[in-house]
Amino acid sequence: MAESILNGSRILAVDDEPDVLAILEDEILGAAPECKLEKVTTYEEAAKKLESKTYDLVILDIMGVRGFDLLDLAVKKNFRVAMLTAHALNPEALKRSFEMKARAYLPKEKLGEVVPFLEDVLKYEYLPGWRRVLEKLKGFFDNKFESDWEKKTGLHWQEWHKWKYE
Repeated sequence: MAESILNGSRILAVDDEPDVLAILEDEILGAAPECKLEKVTTYEEAAKKLESKTYDLVILDIMGVRGFDLLDLAVKKNFRVAMLTAHALNPEALKRSFEMKARAYLPKEKLGEVVPFLEDVLKYEYLPGWRRVLEKLKGFFDNKFESDWEKKTGLHWQEWHKWKYE
């Protein structure tokens, strides 16, 4: 197996559910044992870390820790951010994540598959990375959201073919 691009990365994971943080830790460190992963469960802890440290990647729960407020802080520091959600799994939160410059929007139902998504966040620039996320999750979103979710979000990602990411 090829070495993960996550190896050696500094990652902050923020979720108010300790079991979600434990799964993230297992998945990430299983693929990238040299990763430096920090986990916090509150907005306040996360805000302090975002202000005082540098991260290659930040993983934010949307609900429970004021994820969009933390996204704003992280993006202002030029951190790459992946949004993670179960309760805010809807086209509006997807669109807001994109517009606020998150690099990915991931359902917690996909925690067992999180590493390739996180690797893409580090590997690809903004639009090419989003296209990869949406290609991978289109079927999932088709099943979870209304049939017009792509129209509702205004994310015409299938037209982003001019941005190469291969």
